[in-house]
Amino acid sequence: MTRIALIHALSHSVAPINEAFARDWPEAVRMNLLDDSLSADLARSGRGLDAAMHERFQRLAQYAVDTGAEGILFTCSAFGPCIEAVARRHAGIPVLKPNEAMIAEAMQVEGRLGLIATFAPTLASMPPEFPVGAALELALADGALDALNVGDTQRHDALIASQAAVLRDRGCTRIALAQFSMARARAACEEASGLPVLTTVDSAVRALRQRTGQPRSV
Repeated sequence: MTRIALIHALSHSVAPINEAFARDWPEAVRMNLLDDSLSADLARSGRGLDAAMHERFQRLAQYAVDTGAEGILFTCSAFGPCIEAVARRHAGIPVLKPNEAMIAEAMQVEGRLGLIATFAPTLASMPPEFPVGAALELALADGALDALNVGDTQRHDALIASQAAVLRDRGCTRIALAQFSMARARAACEEASGLPVLTTVDSAVRALRQRTGQPRSV
C-alpha cells in the first residue's frame, strides 16, 4: 500500500483531507503530522517565510520520508515557498502544495476567479502560485478562523459565504476556497453566490494518487 504523509499547520485541516482520502483513496496508508504552531508563529513573527521557517519544513518532510512516505501533501496554503524547497530536496517522490490541483482546475475556465481565505498570510503567498495574468479577486473572511477555533462552525461558514457573495458582485465567475479548513463552507458559498465553488481537498487527493501512479478505484 502507498504511504502518504499529510503535514498540517492547522488542526482544522486534518479532518477534511482525511475524509477525502477515506472516500476517494481508502487504500492509501495515511500518516498525519501536525505542527499547529507554524501558522501562529508566522502570523506574529513579522519575518515572513525566513530561513528558520524553511528549516522547520525541511525537518518535517525529512521525518515523513524517514518513516517510509512515498508522497507528501502539505495542507496549509500560506507556506508555498517552503513547500517548493521541500519538493526540490525530495525530487524522488511527489511533494504537493495544497492548491496545485485546484488551481489547475480553476484555470480551465475563463473569467475572474474569486479567492477567499480565512488566514491573511494566505492571500499574500497563494496568488503567485497562479499563472501569470490570472484574473483574481481576493477576499479575507475576517473572523472566520477565530470562529472555527472556538467551535462556531455556523459563523465560520456564514462569514466565508458572505465574501462569496461580495466576489460575485465584483464580477467573479467562480469561487475558490484557499484553505483545507474551509471546505466545509462550500455549500454555504454556493447558496450565497450562485457560483461554482472549488475546494482543495478532493482535487488534491486525485492529483496525489495520479502522481504516485495508483489507478483509480472502479
